[in-house]
Amino acid sequence: MPRPPARLVLILAAVLLGVAVLGLGLLRAATYEEPDPAPIAGQQAVPAGGAPGRCGTVPVRATRELRGMWLTTVMNIDWPSRPGLPKEQVQAEYLRWLDLAVAQHHNAIFVHVRPSGDAFWPSAYAPWSEWLTGKRDGRSPGWDPMEFMVAEAHARNLEFHAWFNPYRGSQPAPAGPGADFAKLAPNHPLLKHRDWAIAYPDGKTARLYFDPGNPAARRFVEDAMLEAVGKYDVDGVHFDDFFYPYPEGGGNEFRDDASFAKRADKSQSRADWRRQNVDTLVREMSERIRTLKPWVKFGISPFGIWRNKATDPAGSDSNGLESYDAIYADTRTWVRERWLDYIVPQLYWAIGFAKADYAKVLPWWSALVKGTGVQLYIGQGDYRVGEKGPWRQPDQIERQLALNDRYGVQGSVHFSAKQIREDRLGAVTRYRTRHYATPALVPTMRRLPLRPPEAPRATAARRTDGKVAVEWQARGGTEPVSWALYRVDGAVANLVATGRAGKQDAVDPAPPAGPATYCLSGLDRSGNEGAISDPVSVSP
Repeated sequence: MPRPPARLVLILAAVLLGVAVLGLGLLRAATYEEPDPAPIAGQQAVPAGGAPGRCGTVPVRATRELRGMWLTTVMNIDWPSRPGLPKEQVQAEYLRWLDLAVAQHHNAIFVHVRPSGDAFWPSAYAPWSEWLTGKRDGRSPGWDPMEFMVAEAHARNLEFHAWFNPYRGSQPAPAGPGADFAKLAPNHPLLKHRDWAIAYPDGKTARLYFDPGNPAARRFVEDAMLEAVGKYDVDGVHFDDFFYPYPEGGGNEFRDDASFAKRADKSQSRADWRRQNVDTLVREMSERIRTLKPWVKFGISPFGIWRNKATDPAGSDSNGLESYDAIYADTRTWVRERWLDYIVPQLYWAIGFAKADYAKVLPWWSALVKGTGVQLYIGQGDYRVGEKGPWRQPDQIERQLALNDRYGVQGSVHFSAKQIREDRLGAVTRYRTRHYATPALVPTMRRLPLRPPEAPRATAARRTDGKVAVEWQARGGTEPVSWALYRVDGAVANLVATGRAGKQDAVDPAPPAGPATYCLSGLDRSGNEGAISDPVSVSP
């Protein structure tokens, strides 16, 4: 999962360093949406922190919260561990990442499938990723990673969000080809369309970009990403904050003079024109995804500051780089126009950090999404744990998650998978124990198709290998895509497990030693829950 972008200028030096090394930019945030006064026809109202229905005489209770991690492929930051590994090892490594997600009670994974003009699927628009194949020759590895990744995520009831960098065309040398066309894969589209390419910055750290101001280049980039949406059963399309590059200073200019000269509105400033170009990409992708597959979510993880209050009264109480002005990302407009289903601001700053205090920037995002229907998730900076200052405290992210709860945030995405596995200072264990101790259902979205299944029929429960397996059958009508298993605990039935339909038994992994009573529900593709089954009990 992503880290802050390469050049953050006025942002904390540590953030700058992490960004420059990784060349990634994912700061994610959680969204708040006021409860609707009344449900849509046919939709059950889901109170915050709960699920509808009753298990026998007691209400059922389940957290609705997206929990995920970024799995970063560029420069093999997370996965695969090295380029050019055999298929079996690549697959085994991926399954271990999914096992980690399940162990952390996550319900989504965000996988880097287009790091820089390349692809982790057989594409007519992009060469195979060298971070997978180990070669820059565009040749197939002989199998389809996307098909495997999506199927295995779904088998574990994890949403699969395909993470794309739209405009990056290459990575800097020496790890990547830089701005040297001769070092690109022979089927790289920028070789055929050199007028689409812009090199930035000058010198050894240059990389190639698809020109955001060239309509043909923009359409091609959209088509390349939508190819994956059309071919695979993805649950979400996900961008981080790489549109126009972060400013490098030192006299470096993003040389888009040719496309700027062709702009339709000659009265526009270059800054306004660039923002319009990014807005157009976001709006068109939103429209095209909804036309192609209305059930697929679209979200972006932008830099955590839109504008500072000192620049714009509508901005946040911060004093850092402004994405509106520095990288032409008008994140506020994307939310207000409802082009997105979710937004994940990268809030990789500590509580109390002077330039961008987590506790002050978070409320701004919460207020922005309020009433829009756009869900707010937060990009959590797990990679920073152990750095000097407040990040030396193992409870920093735990405290941030507590603030998220106060401000109605609907989920978190953690950057990145490797940091979750490493668990520096025991910080991950700490926040998992306090915030992710039980499974969670993904938040429902009113825009998505609504087809909750009928109550399943729970037929029996039995103990096996220290677990309890509940046998169940779907009824007629809409087939459930997944299931939720509840166990009665006094005056409430709590969610204890979720799974994908197709595997008939629902399993409680940690049942009590004594008698236990269970109920089951089915959920549709969009996470809408149907009615609850009748109870079924198991003896000690």
